[in-house]
Amino acid sequence: MRVATGFLGLFLSCAAVAASAATAVATVQAVQSPAWLQRDGRSQPLAVGMALKNGDRVVTGADARAEIHVAEGSAVKLGADAKLNIFTRSLKPQKDFKGALDVLTGAFRFTTNVFSRLHAKRDLAIRVGTATIGIRGTDVWGRSNKDEDLVCLIEGKIVLAHGGETVEMADPMTFFVAPKGQAAQPVAPVDPEKLKGWARETDILPGDGAQRAGGRWLVRLGRVDSQEQALDIYDMARAAGFAPKIKPRPAQGAEKAPWAYEVVLANAATEADAQVLAARINGLLSWKADVAAR
Repeated sequence: MRVATGFLGLFLSCAAVAASAATAVATVQAVQSPAWLQRDGRSQPLAVGMALKNGDRVVTGADARAEIHVAEGSAVKLGADAKLNIFTRSLKPQKDFKGALDVLTGAFRFTTNVFSRLHAKRDLAIRVGTATIGIRGTDVWGRSNKDEDLVCLIEGKIVLAHGGETVEMADPMTFFVAPKGQAAQPVAPVDPEKLKGWARETDILPGDGAQRAGGRWLVRLGRVDSQEQALDIYDMARAAGFAPKIKPRPAQGAEKAPWAYEVVLANAATEADAQVLAARINGLLSWKADVAAR
């Protein structure tokens, strides 16, 4: 019964990843695990290619990152220990997107100029703690934590509402900060080196250990002879915030069972990313993972 139930769960997870991009509010482009999708009171590891819908929450763990492409063409990058809620009731989110991104905690970067779709209509607000941003074509970095809510305009312009007041930010490389429980500070220029440090909190760089759409490297968590053993490894990895797959393979040798089962983390962006990902999961689970090209 556990095997049947486990493979039903595996099937449902794969079905979620393969959901139609045409109706998705957003799609997961890259993940530096551990990270999770919370939907309808349930939690599952965030996976590359996963389609997101209205009401979903994306959560990243320690030293984690996620990159999400919104249906209308913008991109959202999340840093470690972040929580992002996605809201929209658009029936055709690729053509006419109306909604909000709610950054409950953590760092984010929102960019519209790289992935923008021609003719897409956008009516999007981003809430960063106590501040709300009205988005125009722009590049914005922000963060909400226990000490402050911060918004940095990198390019374009935004209208920011906070504490009953509205601030229009149209000068690139300026930032707004509101310490918790205090009045907001005046908008001020940002030092390029400080912005570089902030951007590193959300960027996924080569060798960070990320899985990315089109990645061709695998991290193999185990090759075992039974479905039961495969599901044990699968469940442990998922509980730690990773999204593994089970791949049946013909067994080698007459004394073996007809099938062997590989449990893998797919889509590592490069060999270096696969090595880092293997080391990360080995450290978390006391595992001995290895790396292979897909």
